Amino acid sequence: MHIMQPQDAYVLLVLFAVAMILATSLTSREHLWHTTTGFMAAGRKVPWWLGAVSISVSWIWAPALFVSVQQAYQQGIPGIFWFAFPNIICLIILAPLAVRIRKFLPTGYSQPEWIRHRFDNKTHKLYLVAFFWYQLMAITVQLYAGGSIFSLLTGVSTETTMVVLAITTLTYGAISGMRASIITDFIQYALIIACGALIIPWTIAAAGGPASILAGLGGVTGHHLSLFDGEVAFNFGIVTTIGLISGVLADQQHWQRAFTIDEKHLVRAYIVAGMLFGIVPLCLSTLGFLAANPSLGVSVPPGTDPSMIGVALVAHFLPQWAVVALVIMLLGGLCSTLDSGLCAASSLYALNCVPLNCSEQKIQEKHRLKQTLTSEELLIQQKLDRKIVGQGRWAMCAITLAGLLVSLCILYIPGFQLKYLWWIFNMVAACVAVPTILSLYWTKVDSKGVFWGTLTAFLLGMPLFVYSNIQGLIWLSVAASVGIIVVTTAFCLLFPRRESFKLAAPELSELPPGSN
Repeated sequence: MHIMQPQDAYVLLVLFAVAMILATSLTSREHLWHTTTGFMAAGRKVPWWLGAVSISVSWIWAPALFVSVQQAYQQGIPGIFWFAFPNIICLIILAPLAVRIRKFLPTGYSQPEWIRHRFDNKTHKLYLVAFFWYQLMAITVQLYAGGSIFSLLTGVSTETTMVVLAITTLTYGAISGMRASIITDFIQYALIIACGALIIPWTIAAAGGPASILAGLGGVTGHHLSLFDGEVAFNFGIVTTIGLISGVLADQQHWQRAFTIDEKHLVRAYIVAGMLFGIVPLCLSTLGFLAANPSLGVSVPPGTDPSMIGVALVAHFLPQWAVVALVIMLLGGLCSTLDSGLCAASSLYALNCVPLNCSEQKIQEKHRLKQTLTSEELLIQQKLDRKIVGQGRWAMCAITLAGLLVSLCILYIPGFQLKYLWWIFNMVAACVAVPTILSLYWTKVDSKGVFWGTLTAFLLGMPLFVYSNIQGLIWLSVAASVGIIVVTTAFCLLFPRRESFKLAAPELSELPPGSN
């Protein structure tokens, strides 16, 4: 299903890579990005509007651009509702959590750092497993699924696409870390919106206008017109909602931005981010409704994944050069999540795993408490900055290589499929969702309840969820998802602290009243 020649696709890849690297280089010449705060948090003063764009586009995973069209095509109005609404809500849910963690840990960089302060080392390590796994899957999905789609559309081999995109994002990401990610996120979101603004209205007009959309609102079967369709809600909506909300809570990409954006406008940034995200799938869903219109006679070629229905529709009505806009949208969504994943892994490793000597630990604690450093301590701080930034760049290289290796295993090893890793990924995220929220709002939640609740939910829930998906038992899949939330909540409630937690800090002696 090629929509452009391989040689043209190579040119597009090179131009895209040069543009991103050049944009990063031109906006990252300040010495600030050589410090820990600069590299890991972009100086903590990112404007809310720029942060909102970055949050939204890093949540637009490349395959989602096509899945949104597929859901509208196959399941009509409720299909796109249960895809778009939970995605929007989960970003908005993060708003108060971002304010909370920024208040409790003003000089932090990652969510597991809060878990380390709040609980103990074993709980901290358990969280790191979940958070690292999430980033590995984020990178693997972009490289494998995004690379496969790009290959399908252009004829460029999947392996080549994966390697080129991995090298591209690693190159510009390593220049200035979060600064690079946020700047390129803005460019990539602009590309997605510009391309969508070109092809969506044009396709609608060529297909017969709004009336053609209305004829396909019920999906390809015509039976899914009600927003409250119980079948779609049970088969798709419940598990998707739990997975997405849990996923965003286990995604360091978003927690890192909570420490990056100007703290006075965090709520505004996350609410606007939800809206900016929603624009993309809702607009793309019109292509799915058009394709579901039986009078247009659009279908995917035999043997082609149904998520490509939007490409088939656009190719049916528009000239080939216009269809290339879909490829540019794919690159924008793919690279925005890739570079965000690299930065997230960088902060997870450098700020949570790299051992520090006594002097470095003392410097970090004084920095957290906002105490003035002596001239000798400032020299130690400079060395520590170089150490953390350097280790962060090595972490970027390591997670990129790991993502590539997993992607190649999926590509070459028979029976080793992405969906199996994806199921585990969803369950891992669900296991830490409730404890994460409680750690910020309830002073008596204890490490014992969090650790054993998370571990029990994972050991019991994961096998059930994987088995239910293999066997196609939707009821068991829903039960496993809900059960994980129930188990982790129960353990946290059954094993509370005897005394309320207090965090030593000059500006915060304990969690606010009403948290008990």
